[in-house]
Amino acid sequence: MKTKSAFLFLILLVIGLSLQAQQKKQKTNYKPISPDLFGIFFEDINYAADSGLYAELVQNRSFEYSPSDKDNWQDKSNWDAYTSWQFITKGYGYGTLSLETKEPIHENNTHYMVINIEEEGREGVGLKNSGFDGIVVKAGEKYNFSVFLRQLSDKSIPMVVKLLDKKGDVIGEATFSTQSKDWKKYSATIIANQSNDNANLEVLAKTRGKLAIDMVSLFPEKTFKNRPNGLRADLAQTIADLKPKFMRFPGGCLVHGDGLGNMYRWKNTIGSVEQRFAQRNIWGYNQSVGIGYFEYFQYCEDMGAKPIPVVPAGVSCQNSGGTWRIDSNGQKGIPLAEMHEYIQEILDLIEWANGPATSTWGAKRVEAGHPKSFNLEYIGIGNEDKQTAEFRERFKMISDIVKAKHPEITIIGTIGPGQTGEDFDLGWKFANELKTPMVDEHFYDKPEWFISNQKRYDSYNRSKSKVYIGEYASKGNTLYDAIAEAAFMTSLERNGDVVRLASYAPLLAKEGHTQWNPDMIYFNNKAIYCTANYYIQQLFSTNQGDTYYENVITSADNKADSTLAFSCVRDSKTGDVILKLVNCSKNEHKLQIDLSQFKQIGTKAILTTLTGTADAKNSFEEPNKVIPVTSDFKVGKNFNFTTHPMSMTVIRVKMKR
Repeated sequence: MKTKSAFLFLILLVIGLSLQAQQKKQKTNYKPISPDLFGIFFEDINYAADSGLYAELVQNRSFEYSPSDKDNWQDKSNWDAYTSWQFITKGYGYGTLSLETKEPIHENNTHYMVINIEEEGREGVGLKNSGFDGIVVKAGEKYNFSVFLRQLSDKSIPMVVKLLDKKGDVIGEATFSTQSKDWKKYSATIIANQSNDNANLEVLAKTRGKLAIDMVSLFPEKTFKNRPNGLRADLAQTIADLKPKFMRFPGGCLVHGDGLGNMYRWKNTIGSVEQRFAQRNIWGYNQSVGIGYFEYFQYCEDMGAKPIPVVPAGVSCQNSGGTWRIDSNGQKGIPLAEMHEYIQEILDLIEWANGPATSTWGAKRVEAGHPKSFNLEYIGIGNEDKQTAEFRERFKMISDIVKAKHPEITIIGTIGPGQTGEDFDLGWKFANELKTPMVDEHFYDKPEWFISNQKRYDSYNRSKSKVYIGEYASKGNTLYDAIAEAAFMTSLERNGDVVRLASYAPLLAKEGHTQWNPDMIYFNNKAIYCTANYYIQQLFSTNQGDTYYENVITSADNKADSTLAFSCVRDSKTGDVILKLVNCSKNEHKLQIDLSQFKQIGTKAILTTLTGTADAKNSFEEPNKVIPVTSDFKVGKNFNFTTHPMSMTVIRVKMKR
């Protein structure tokens, strides 16, 4: 009897252990991952802001351009306060034009023009602006004109503002008169009576006199979400269509700047635009900061994306002075005696974004038109900084105080410009010593690198700093480049517990004005085309999940193949199960899919595929050569699926209703 009891006990023990093993296996079959994994990174490079996302149509509107804006290797001729402007004397009018700085609108905006109208002639004397490669207007559309004027003569001066085509024919105009000997803003609405891709703007005085002029502006009334001082509607919508979970801004290398005096300081970018501090862009042109911190935060909110501002880590770019080498060190540090003042600037930013109306900086946000908090959760400190003692000392000072004052804010550190090397290793060591919550990794490489590095994050230590891949891209815009990125991105989902955020870079590039290739979205004044890389990013960002599942998709031949990549995630908000299947090869591949573990899902699915030849790419001439194709699809609990060569496929399986 005792023997039987012992035998029965052993059987029950084995069954129990087997059940425990099955339960453990079930528990480890899935894991929570970052619901904010895929977002975007905006940097004012390639004329992404002025002449791009920022809807302002007048170039050099405040006469602040300077030859020093241009980098050493660029042509500095015809780049000054007069750039894009022409002095106009029509119909036998004449006078003089001079650049002045004695009594500006604001100390941050020092330059303005003085027009002395000695004889107005038949049409007037004034200025013409050619815009950014011309001004595009559409028939029937309204354009909001504004200008700051100071009457320097006794009598009021009648003014006319016109939109003209290249022949000189008027396609819209408005009139007003000066009313003050102090700086005063004048506004008018112009309705275009015809469409034109290359218009000019003229501002003319119609009688003798003398006046000062500054901040000449022309905006389409239809901006994104109809925001004043807003964004170019079609370009902003194209970005918003990515459905990003976050946006990192304003850079990049732009942030830490070319020398200490060129750092991007957030306080210089808020308030009325005439009070903002325009300065040289590290990429070799001028930035008006018309898109400032308020506009960045507002855009994030309009898209439903979390804001991730990046501030300098108290040091300038190590490539300051044009020494663009990986081992260069033109890095300069803010004097230690000034660091507490600088750190307070960062604390003020957090208060500006999140503070109540009763706080000093929260009140400024409210005054700008945003009573509610912007709900800032993340802040980046530094960008690709060389891991010097100067950097580490200043970063630690900032990090320690921000952590102590605002434990609710996740600090994102930086570990140098490459995916390997001395700065990378030293940066990780430093981050782990400080227990920095998250670090920012960057890499740009050939498509083969992305295909062969799908296991990069499998071995990362889960107990240490998490990862934000702030900048990455394959070095091209072909379908092969994009599919290689897709293969890598499936590994980010698989490792979404350690890789918390990821964003492709750069985002935007204007035709004829690019400092960096490749980019995700290319545009000119009237057209936009999205690259294959854009559509890959969109397929991931619009199909994000918050739980990753293993062993759902397998290769039919059960052979390891780095040209195949796949992932399975679930969106807890919708209940949808989302399969992503990537084939980087020139051959079809059959996959086996097992959905039996999922309850409450039906047979209805949406199938989206991006495929073509490896060298296929979009362009202004063929903007839709490589685009996703979507159709309805039926699935079973178990089914096979054959992937196209050089393709990414998304199967979104719906819940039962």
